[in-house]
This record gives sequence, structure tokens and C-alpha cells, in this order.
Amino acid sequence: MEQRRLGTSGLRVSRLALGTMSWGRDTDADEAGASLLAFLDAGGTLVDTADVYAGGEAERILGGLFDDVIPRSEVVVATKAGARREDGPFGGGASRAALLTALDDSLDRLNTDYVDLWQLHAWDDDVPLEETLAAVDVALTTGRARYAGVANYAGWQVASAATRQSLTSLPLVSVQSEYSLLERSVESEVLPAAEHHGLGLLPWAPLGRGVLTGKYREGVPADSRGASEHLAGYVGRHRTERTARIVQAVVTAAHGLGTSPLAVALAWVRDRPGVVAPVVGARDGAQLLGSLAAEELVLPSAIRGALDDVSSPVEPDDEAEEPDLPPWE
Repeated sequence: MEQRRLGTSGLRVSRLALGTMSWGRDTDADEAGASLLAFLDAGGTLVDTADVYAGGEAERILGGLFDDVIPRSEVVVATKAGARREDGPFGGGASRAALLTALDDSLDRLNTDYVDLWQLHAWDDDVPLEETLAAVDVALTTGRARYAGVANYAGWQVASAATRQSLTSLPLVSVQSEYSLLERSVESEVLPAAEHHGLGLLPWAPLGRGVLTGKYREGVPADSRGASEHLAGYVGRHRTERTARIVQAVVTAAHGLGTSPLAVALAWVRDRPGVVAPVVGARDGAQLLGSLAAEELVLPSAIRGALDDVSSPVEPDDEAEEPDLPPWE
């Protein structure tokens, strides 16, 4: 698998990242271990998790695999903090105390002394940005994190955080945002801000929350996320008439290329300007193999242009709702 630099940093990661949001809930430890081994065998290195995934169980499963199955040195571990909301003085949010407490708890669950990439999971209006980024400074200078980034920040928030960190010797290196043929709003502000400040983009939900695979065209499969009480709304947001047109274009392209709609959708976002590594949240080995099969696919320019046109972002006035984040816990 091709390795790419994360922004302008010296860190190199695989151009596909393995997401773990389903670990500990829909994916048990054995299935997670098999998926990680298959990912590493294919040349993958970047594994993305968070302290809130399954209440910390996703991190715990990954840390358990470092005991007997996989050398820690073979995995680029990325985790997040700042989305947890709990009672108590250190219970959540992006305060300095809450973030550093969360990082230490993550290290304990991950069975490691450091994470390769530590990401601020969400903007916190209740905490001054300077305080939030002071926690990043501590994490980096103490070696508990090797690099830092942000996730789910608006364009002006990315620019504000990156500008502040550029005044130190500890710049941010990445931003993680939803990005797919169905969700291209990052192109207006987030991507330009990331490019200006040298941050690499890690798209989450690159398959349109599963909708771009085409499996929802005739209804909701019983074993899909869309049928889950926990994730039905998360998937349902992308089931619209506009979506149907885009999915049909993806299916048509896949048929012409002799490949899967999943591969077409993933290859499109993977090779967009500024993108480093889409984060694929496979629930099992079969789903992961489908994503890995896209590694060799390069979309012809005519097909890429057609997909660009059919998925052209709607005007802001036409889209009343902000993109909703997944229910992590």
C-alpha cells in the first residue's frame, strides 16, 4: 500500500486508515484482531480510534492486540480526546485537565507509552482555545504524543488552531472531517485552511456512511447499520433523492470498470487533493477486504469528472442541517 506524508510533517502513513468505531460494540476482539492482521498484511499502518468509541472498549481491544498478536512498532496509532462529556472536574470537554486525563487513560487502555497521532475530537465553545492547545503542547513535549491534529473543526477553527500552533515548534499536522461523494462541504473552507497550514486531511465516512456501497438502493438490509437503532439516523441522513442520483452514477461507473461501487467511491475520495488517508470503519473482515480491493483502482479522468459533476455540492442555503456526528458511545 502506498505511504503518504501526513501534511508537511515527517510522519508517513498508509493511504488507507483502519477505523475502529465499531470495535467493542458490533465487532468483537477476535474479529478486530483478524481485521487488523489483514490490514497490516496489505501494507496498512494507520489505525484510528478514540476514547469514546464503545466507552473506551475500542482502545482496550487495540491495546490487547499489542500483548500477543502485533508488535506496537508496526502500527501508527491515532486516537482522540475532547468529545467525552461527564460530570466532575476532569469529566470531559477540551479543558487542559480533562484532555490530559483522557490522554493518560487512553495510553493505559492502549497498552502503550505514546500515541503517534493525538487528535482534538471536537471544538469546545466553553474552553479558551489557548487552554485546549496548551494540553497539546504538554502531550507533545512529554512524549505522550508524537504528533497532533484536530477533528470535526470548521474551517475557521482549523485556521485558528493551526495559526496558534504555528507560533510554536509543535505545529498541527492533520484534520479529520467527513468527506465523500455525498458530503463535500469540507471543500469550501476546511480543505483550503488545511492546505494553507500544511495539514493533511483524514476523511471519515468516505463511503457516505455506507450508502455509497449501493446496499440501501432497494431498502434497508437487516444486518446493516441503517437497521440498527443506534445508527439508523446516522445512515438515514444520506438517503435522499440527491443521494440516489449519486449512488446510481457510482454503480454505473463500477459496472463499466468491472469493480464494486465501494471501490469507486473510496478511490474517488482517496485521490482528492489534500487527502492523505480515508478512514474506513469495517465491521468485519469481509467489509475490510472490499476496501482493500480498491487499492489498485485508479479512476479514469472521464469517470472522475462525471462523479465530480453529479456530486457537486449544493448551495449552503439548500442544506439546512449541519452534518451530524456519529453516536460514539
